[in-house]
Amino acid sequence: MQSVTAALARLGDLAASPTVSRLANSFAQAGFELALVGGPVRDAFLDRVTNDLDFTTNATPDQILSIVKPIAEAHWDIGRAFGTIGAQIAGEKVEITTYRADSYDGQTRRPDVVFGSSLDDDLLRRDFTVNALALRLPQITLVDPSNGIDDLLNGVLRTPTAPEISFGDDPLRMMRAARFTAQLGFTLDIDTAVAMSAMAGSINIISAERVGDELGKLLRAANPRAGVELLVESGLAAIVLPEIPALRLEIDEHHHHKDVYQHTLTVLDQAIGYERSRKNLTEPDLVVRLAALMHDIGKPATRRLESGGVVSFYHHDVVGAKLAKKRLRALRFDNDTIAAVGKLVELHLRFFGYTEGAWTDSAVRRYVRDAGDQLERLHILTRADVTTRNRRKADRLGFAYDDLEQRIGELAAQEEMDSVRPDLDGEQIMAILGLTPGREVGEAYRYLLEQRLDDGPLGAEEATRRLQSWWATRTA
Repeated sequence: MQSVTAALARLGDLAASPTVSRLANSFAQAGFELALVGGPVRDAFLDRVTNDLDFTTNATPDQILSIVKPIAEAHWDIGRAFGTIGAQIAGEKVEITTYRADSYDGQTRRPDVVFGSSLDDDLLRRDFTVNALALRLPQITLVDPSNGIDDLLNGVLRTPTAPEISFGDDPLRMMRAARFTAQLGFTLDIDTAVAMSAMAGSINIISAERVGDELGKLLRAANPRAGVELLVESGLAAIVLPEIPALRLEIDEHHHHKDVYQHTLTVLDQAIGYERSRKNLTEPDLVVRLAALMHDIGKPATRRLESGGVVSFYHHDVVGAKLAKKRLRALRFDNDTIAAVGKLVELHLRFFGYTEGAWTDSAVRRYVRDAGDQLERLHILTRADVTTRNRRKADRLGFAYDDLEQRIGELAAQEEMDSVRPDLDGEQIMAILGLTPGREVGEAYRYLLEQRLDDGPLGAEEATRRLQSWWATRTA
């Protein structure tokens, strides 16, 4: 947290930048108000980098357009129905929105758009006091009608109006509360937390796309665990992501087992650590984080109490993959993300067979083939899935995975494993067997691929011999 003096100095520098100053002067000359609002102002106090420049004004969308057209390299009005005009000015993208006073009617999934006339009123309709801050331009005057600065200093999330009213206006704000908890490390004040639990059911009026988008933002945050915990504690997760609270399996007095929910949160934490150290990413990997969160969601459906106090979860990997894909489709995630997360959940147990006995080169090749372009993410998820407090067991698993990765690297260097193919292609198979395109060519191709995975590169001559021998037994 920066001092107020330092934050105001930073905001002053931002106001003097070519983009902001040009925009501010143009609105002032046209006789309209303009204020930098929300995230950029908040982040000046938190010493966080902000790439978004959001403004609000008493000008209507048509008036905004007439002001920005002469000074913008480009402009767009895709959000015009909601009062928002976008533009690129001095190389930076900005959004300018007319003061708003709209709200949900509690029944439909879209708000009734009503334009307002006051900056204070616009700020008071925003989600949280820490986001209800504005900097009037070009005067450089800080506007804080709901004491958001105090909440910033205290690390508290609170709604500018009564939380029942705020969440009633837009129930997605409850998801945002979890997201800001994860992003900023803030806590909810008591009244806001109580209202969030009481009103969790109203999230059902929000479209699945918006809920899924907010969940993605939460998981990309610095500390998604805190946000997930808030979703579960408030009851929101039971509605939007019910597979996660279902992991809090009851502890049977005779069948003792690990709390799968807490294990999952630890896996999520550890996956983020591996993600940063292994991939050296500048952006969070949403696929890794979704897979970590959902890798064990098949356990409640497959939980069995065995004799001798043993709890089993046979095939929870396969069941979990299906559940993960179903949930992500319901939340309108894109197909590539759904497929990648499903594959990782399905494969996350595969490695543990490696610790029970040495894998053949064939088994290692299949591991790589099945992981495909998700191999590095599978490395991360598998390592993160080791949460045992038994240091000897944890070391044994870690050393075993080190060994597996070393063997993958050695085989890859020898065989270019990331593009494993049979030694003969489809055209060659048809020429050798006298076939035309069809099902039998595919069967022959798969046979040669299995031979390749079992024994490594064969060469065209040996592959031809095996193909002819296989074909002879099929046609005998």
